[in-house]
Amino acid sequence: MSQARLDAAITRTGEDFSRVALTPEAVELLRKLWAQHGPLMFHQSGGCCDGSSPMCYPAGEFITGDSDVKLGLFDISDRLQPQPLEFWMSREQFNYWSHTHLTVDVVAGRGSGFSVEAPEGKRFLIRSTLMDWPV
Repeated sequence: MSQARLDAAITRTGEDFSRVALTPEAVELLRKLWAQHGPLMFHQSGGCCDGSSPMCYPAGEFITGDSDVKLGLFDISDRLQPQPLEFWMSREQFNYWSHTHLTVDVVAGRGSGFSVEAPEGKRFLIRSTLMDWPV
């Protein structure tokens, strides 16, 4: 029996639903990467090529600001110590994707050299589905 996806805690004021989730495979890889790099974060920009994939960085290495939206907060801990991981998206990209639920998954292959999973021979990707509730 496979595990269910991990939904992020809600971080957007006035919303009562999670906008982003992780597959069990993504959680497993993130725990491994956390052990190697320490606290992590995701940022989803936009554009083509690697810009369309979620990028995973050591927490604080990618500076966020008013041009970004925090879509969720995960706790990927598998022991007593919390392992919080924020998921950010550029505000411009959020304007396009505001009616979708995002699930971060893992596939074989190399993504960007800037994302911490690149040396693992895997890359994160987004699977999106249209939401059936008003936003």
